[in-house]
Amino acid sequence: MAIVATSTNVPSTGPAEQGVGPLLRAWRERRRVSQLELALRAGSSARHISFVETGRSRPSEEMVLRLAEHLEVPVRERNALLLAAGYAPHYAETPLDDPALDALRTGLERLIQGYEPYPALVVDATYDVVAANRGITMLLEGVPESLLTPPLNAMRLTLHPRGLAPRIRNLPEWRGHLLDQMRRQIALNRSAPLRALYEEVAAYPVPEDGRRDEPAEPVPHFALPLQIEHDGRVLSFISSISTFNTPMDVTVAELAIETFLPADPATVKYLHSLAG
Repeated sequence: MAIVATSTNVPSTGPAEQGVGPLLRAWRERRRVSQLELALRAGSSARHISFVETGRSRPSEEMVLRLAEHLEVPVRERNALLLAAGYAPHYAETPLDDPALDALRTGLERLIQGYEPYPALVVDATYDVVAANRGITMLLEGVPESLLTPPLNAMRLTLHPRGLAPRIRNLPEWRGHLLDQMRRQIALNRSAPLRALYEEVAAYPVPEDGRRDEPAEPVPHFALPLQIEHDGRVLSFISSISTFNTPMDVTVAELAIETFLPADPATVKYLHSLAG
């Protein structure tokens, strides 16, 4: 269950040679915000925003950060904006195994361990698994070793035809949910590595199984469940994803904690029986 240091060095998609103006304009258009609206949010003027975007005015470091904040630009890309404007990066990118993040790693390990016997894991910006508890290990039983070679990738493990996909009873719905989730992230973050991962997993053939057993007593679901077979039983989970508020480090900003809450009494009973 130890946290694994994976590569979080995802290159920015905005080359600094473009200049900060075109990059800011691209983010503003992506967020569908007018120059006037952005100016009002940032305490500036539409004229100044226009001058910045066209390169007629060089924004201060404070203004770059303020505009990035109001445009909800990801932390990594805020550094790219600063570099394009001629300033040093504002946010550190600390390796996950750095002693400076000891408290973070310890807290994450305690969090996902405390969630047992239910599954929980921590992933980075491209869904590489940096920590997982015994609930996740249980679900991965029977997955070929070739897919378990570090760095483990949650999307590959889930959607690969030799991974968990053949055991997911509602695969079309769950696959659609995961691909939609990735598309939303790509639209917000403009991540080339994430897009490459999306294109890879979206191209995986979908196993033809056709087994869609209904539980003996149908259970009403309040969210789309992950229905997955384990040792002859169908377990049902609801997924929840958490991130850190106001992160000041690129690595921390790109971590996400995913927990799987049992969606029916049978799953609760079975997991607790495994835990003894």
